Amino acid sequence: MALGVTVAAQTDIGRVRRKNQDTYRVESDLRLFLVCDGMGGAAGGEVAAELAAEAFVESYRAARVIDTSHVSACTGAAEQAKDALFHAAMAANQRVRARSLEAPELQGMGTTLVAAAVGGRRLLLVNVGDSRAYLLRDGVCSQLTTDHSFLDEQVRAGVLTRAQADASQLHSVITRAIGIDDAVDADLYGVDLEDGDFALLASDGLMRHVTDEEIAALMPDCAKCETEKLQEHCDWLVNLALDRGGLDNVTCVLLQIAVQ
Repeated sequence: MALGVTVAAQTDIGRVRRKNQDTYRVESDLRLFLVCDGMGGAAGGEVAAELAAEAFVESYRAARVIDTSHVSACTGAAEQAKDALFHAAMAANQRVRARSLEAPELQGMGTTLVAAAVGGRRLLLVNVGDSRAYLLRDGVCSQLTTDHSFLDEQVRAGVLTRAQADASQLHSVITRAIGIDDAVDADLYGVDLEDGDFALLASDGLMRHVTDEEIAALMPDCAKCETEKLQEHCDWLVNLALDRGGLDNVTCVLLQIAVQ
């Protein structure tokens, strides 16, 4: 049995920002999807996000990852995709770092990066920063990635409660990013996929305004939906964040998984 992947994506500048420093990629032939949320003065954030996305896709494509989703024993495909994701994150870091050192006006720029690839029957993920990946299954929304942010690290250490972190003004302080240093520590994850699963990649402009429970509540009536309907759901998430203030750029990439 093969896995079918239907995709919808949307990005918006939000209600406050002057520029959209988010970017995303949907590379359906590679079954590769990513979101970057840039940071840096002037055009730095935009440049970092675009450079990272460009380098990441180039590196992953050069790895010539083979889609064997029709094969039940797919460990090899998953491992190949996992390795390719890791090296692609390193390539993105090198590209952004090199450009920031070349151009004084871009020094200090960086970007988050969360990317997902379907390798065999698994969803493989790589993450740097606080853009997130979620799995939506049976009405439950589960965060798959760990935020590399000051507030989340304080919560995990028991210094702050989740309520205190949510009320803080330090949401934009991240502890890891693509392009800031010569080397980057990227986290890798993997999850087995089932028929009817959804995966969501999003920048933090969504999570500022939309809860996990609201994301989960969106999915039950979306089973086996067509691409047009899936796009409506993706747009609804973005618009909900905008209606609640749109304090940051908002980007979502929504995947639907079906066994064919």
